[in-house]
Amino acid sequence: MTAEEAARHEEAQGIAVVGGGSLARAICYSLAVAAVPPPGTVTVLARSARAAHEIASVAGARAAVSGSPTRFTAEPVDAADQEALTAVLSRIRPRVVLNCASVQSPWEATRSPPAWTDLLSAGGFGIALPLHAVLARNVAQAIRSSRVPTLFVNACYPDAVNPLLHAEGLPVFCGVGNSATLAASLRAVLRPQAGERLRVLAHHAHLHAPADPADEARVWLDDRPVPQVGELLTAHRACSREELNAVTGHTAAVLAARLAAAQEVHADLPGPLGLPGGYPVRISGGRIGLDLPPGLTQEEAVAWQTRMAAHDGVTVRPSGEVRFGPRAHQALAARLPDLAEARHARDIAPLTHRLLSLRHTLRMQRPAADTDSAA
Repeated sequence: MTAEEAARHEEAQGIAVVGGGSLARAICYSLAVAAVPPPGTVTVLARSARAAHEIASVAGARAAVSGSPTRFTAEPVDAADQEALTAVLSRIRPRVVLNCASVQSPWEATRSPPAWTDLLSAGGFGIALPLHAVLARNVAQAIRSSRVPTLFVNACYPDAVNPLLHAEGLPVFCGVGNSATLAASLRAVLRPQAGERLRVLAHHAHLHAPADPADEARVWLDDRPVPQVGELLTAHRACSREELNAVTGHTAAVLAARLAAAQEVHADLPGPLGLPGGYPVRISGGRIGLDLPPGLTQEEAVAWQTRMAAHDGVTVRPSGEVRFGPRAHQALAARLPDLAEARHARDIAPLTHRLLSLRHTLRMQRPAADTDSAA
């Protein structure tokens, strides 16, 4: 890092959390009380002014009760408004920007299952990749336009979104959630001793048990492979996703605080270096690198992650090539027959509008049970 780069990094301070939903809340509420270096100021950037001020107010109260010096402020701004977001980032100059904003809610299936949810279930979670990418792309573009030396951490399907951003040349440091959340639960079960290194190679698809046990997440403790990983994750996978949000939020908060303090970090994170899936990493001096166990090369790890991504119904290669799998193609054959065609990351954006239109149409369809009862 040059002297000029170091000076610019010193100018950037604090954390900006983009989003006003449950994950943004979980992150801020953990930042208020976590026993990690206090980040100074945490700014909540949300489209809803009420949500932004509410999160900042509650988090500020928790920090005060806990004796934490961390301050929370609110900036109502829509992540879809790139110009406005750029202006805010240029003014507040955060060291870390953590994106939690997506146009596809993770809770849709549990709160109001529509025909759209059925489509995702049939075709794979990866169908929604463009919807998770659209706001993350806006945030990354705003960071680039602001020229603030910010570390961009993306929480929205980072296993696939981060490779998209990287292929477009947009800044993205790493992700949170998914493999990080799995690693937290494994740490609670295995209880590594001081100095022992837990390493986890896992994909978003491993939030659920794979149909073939041979495709289970891979775990090492002090370079020794850990057996029966599926059994170790049984309790984790039995928890509701909404409950696990507290774990995801806490792991993200601890990471963000340590990044803001420029501490060295060993962690298991999705989407580092714009790679697909989640890997063990080492972060030092504002740089991130893989921390794979001996005998496993980066090429082998990426190839494995690409195979695991097929379970989600979409693969994103480091070259930027995006392919939706047979399940997705079959589920959308009548509506988006060109989905099976390979495309580059830069060509994904137009697909977003088509998917949003399809989602709107399917959301209007009443479930078969409701139709029968109405008759």
